[in-house]
Amino acid sequence: MTEPSSVLPMSRRDLLAMIGLVAGSGASYRAMASMGLVAESTYKGPIKLDGGAKGKSVLILGAGHAGSVAAYELRKAGYKVQILEYNERVGGRCWTLRGGDKFTELGGATQTCGFDPGLYVNPGPWRIPFHHRALLDYCKRFGVALEPFVQVNYNAYLHSTEAFGGKPQRYRNIHADFNGHVAELLAKCTSQNKLDDAVSKEDTEILLSALKEWGALDKNYSYASNPQSSERRGWEKPPGGGIGGAPIPSTPMSTSDVLKSGLWHHLSIGQQVEFQTTLFQPVGGMDGVAKAFQREIGDLVRYRSKVTKIDQNDSKVTVTYVDSQTGGAPMQATADYCLCTIPLSVLSQIDIKVGPKMARAIRAVPYESAVKLGLQFKRRFWEEDEHIYGGTSYTDMPIRLIGYPNTGYHSSGKGVLLGGYMFGPNAYEFTALPPAERVRKAVEYGSKIHAQYKTEFDNGIAVGWHRVPWTLGCAGTWTEDTRAAHYDNLCQLDGRIMLAGEHASYVNAWQEGALLSSLNAIERLHKHVQSH
Repeated sequence: MTEPSSVLPMSRRDLLAMIGLVAGSGASYRAMASMGLVAESTYKGPIKLDGGAKGKSVLILGAGHAGSVAAYELRKAGYKVQILEYNERVGGRCWTLRGGDKFTELGGATQTCGFDPGLYVNPGPWRIPFHHRALLDYCKRFGVALEPFVQVNYNAYLHSTEAFGGKPQRYRNIHADFNGHVAELLAKCTSQNKLDDAVSKEDTEILLSALKEWGALDKNYSYASNPQSSERRGWEKPPGGGIGGAPIPSTPMSTSDVLKSGLWHHLSIGQQVEFQTTLFQPVGGMDGVAKAFQREIGDLVRYRSKVTKIDQNDSKVTVTYVDSQTGGAPMQATADYCLCTIPLSVLSQIDIKVGPKMARAIRAVPYESAVKLGLQFKRRFWEEDEHIYGGTSYTDMPIRLIGYPNTGYHSSGKGVLLGGYMFGPNAYEFTALPPAERVRKAVEYGSKIHAQYKTEFDNGIAVGWHRVPWTLGCAGTWTEDTRAAHYDNLCQLDGRIMLAGEHASYVNAWQEGALLSSLNAIERLHKHVQSH
């Protein structure tokens, strides 16, 4: 790369902005955390509900993680507990689909999963960050075996329909070339004393040394075709053995090509706190967590219970429900208190007797649309042909990404990919199609990244969360304004009713949020019981 004829002075703010761009949103996240705007999990260990239950009963609505952990801890503390659950299983959105599983979405479309034995897709949560301490603690206590989840795979692809003729690029190529070119630019600014007093003379030498190492620059602080850059982006001809084994360095893309491709947008995801190494997944499917809870509290659950009304007075809570599959005559359950974990998208349509502040809060939170597609292929061609083991490829096509299985490496026979994970308009557009057409479109899009798609495809399944009747969306969506106006009112004890779930947390759309919300709610409920 030639030296620019002129370099504009760079202020401290500009330097931080550029480094922030390279560092990605993870740096922004940590900066916000330092200002108290966001935080990691607040879990400090097993909850202690001392003092006894005073003979009180709690009716829990929903057997997702929020409801399940509440039932587990409240029963241990001596409360009489019962759960009403819409489905025939525990877990809520912690859901895994395997061969033979069926589900029916709004509109009546029924899909049957056709995967081979041992293969699965997680339509809901599919990864556990290392700092989600509550979830990891319950996994440990309940014996849920975990294995690594690969978030960033340098051999996976970044793809744009508008760049490089639509040809996918290896993640490591874009990562190395973006970092290398930015490092070179910064090094030239530094060596020409153009940083406008942003760093001292002593720090300038340190910065130049750091940029050289970080960006794989040569002795002239240039990012070029040489062994240093090839160790990052890969070789034109890799090192071999015997005669002819000498490697040939690869040639970096130009600064302009890398910047105009827009593919650098995807580089920061692995630096966000939620996606930093190490992440985990339960062995055999995310519903391993749900099954563990079911072993602990399944005897407390009344399944196939669709709540239609939640009433309360000065002495008790009364919940009316019907069979979620057959309807029939209404039934009722009563308790001293109620912990409701029903998603707000559904709860807002239920007759619930709470004060005006909580009622407004329930109606204030919309739910995100989302679609996940599981695609089974005749062989694991991503491993056999392209040497991709786990991780994710990203694209600007509507499917957004392709997720590779993080287990079963080198297995013979078929394999399942996450064939797309869509939000917003793309999710609505996909679910406007019949399920089979959604799968067909996912295969069409995916073939732009993996040409093997069309010949190796076997079968698939598509879950649109805003069409799932018991949740009507992926997760609650807050804004700064709605949190300020409604969050505390949503979480307060209203008479004898309290709410919990990921929507009642600052860790939205994560299992950790559901657990933290529920543990906080039952701790406050227990204090209330102790004081009355």
